[in-house]
Amino acid sequence: MNQHPEAQYLNLLQSLIDNGDPRGDRTGVGTKALFGQSMRFDLQQGFPAFTTKRVYWKTAFKEMLWMLSGGRNIRQLLEQNVHIWSDWPWQKYVKATGDDISMEAFEEKILANQEFADKWGDLGPVYGYQWRHWPTYDGKEVDQLQILMDDLKNNPTSRRLIFEGWNVAQLDDMALPPCHKTYQFFVSADTNKLSCSLMQRSADILLGVPFNCVNAAMLTHIIAQQCGYDVGELIWFGGDVHLYSNHVEQAQLQLSRDPKPLPKLNIKRKAESLFDYQITDFELQGYEPHPPIAADVAV
Repeated sequence: MNQHPEAQYLNLLQSLIDNGDPRGDRTGVGTKALFGQSMRFDLQQGFPAFTTKRVYWKTAFKEMLWMLSGGRNIRQLLEQNVHIWSDWPWQKYVKATGDDISMEAFEEKILANQEFADKWGDLGPVYGYQWRHWPTYDGKEVDQLQILMDDLKNNPTSRRLIFEGWNVAQLDDMALPPCHKTYQFFVSADTNKLSCSLMQRSADILLGVPFNCVNAAMLTHIIAQQCGYDVGELIWFGGDVHLYSNHVEQAQLQLSRDPKPLPKLNIKRKAESLFDYQITDFELQGYEPHPPIAADVAV
């Protein structure tokens, strides 16, 4: 009997608990970490939304669509009831102004006041901004995703089917340097399948990696649809893969659960371009996971 694809993730969770290197970290929480890990998912066999705890895939997809737009302000996310990026600008505002405001009240001000949002909701040149607007030395911009799409259609055997978020010159301007940083694609001439590899330099195994996997898988599906390919594999590489010290109990709960069948992603329409999909275009069929497991984000 073939091993359930999610077993790769659960085995990695267990390895971090058993063998992870105890480390201090930027957040002060502390982690157990392993270096250089990988997982492979055949997207023909199911969509990698993990089932041993609920992954809020609509939130993840909204984040990816925001990245594809080149967005860098939390207002665009809050308008869709997505709050996963609010911690960083809120903390920056409180530190800069001394205003003892709750994050909820801060978010309300972002939504209510465009001028306030422009000043305090900006995350800097993060993720999608680099993907769509990488600045050149002569003052121009590079749309990496448009170049990728053109090459996938016209030069599918290229070894340069890559887009990158790690812009060294602008790391200090970002609310958070990119964790999922390098995406590379491969088209099989034999099978007409598009595969994606994601290199993640920093991988929060409990909270981040399940989001990153569904986002990369969704991206692979829509790029394949746009370019006329079938989906192949998602290959995930983790550099510093870590379990936060305050997530161990939650990880053990997740490890006590048996995986369920993976769902199937249904894309209801082919959008005009990669940049024109909406959250209503997607549904996960047969996603019946175990209940969610709450855990605090380390900021």
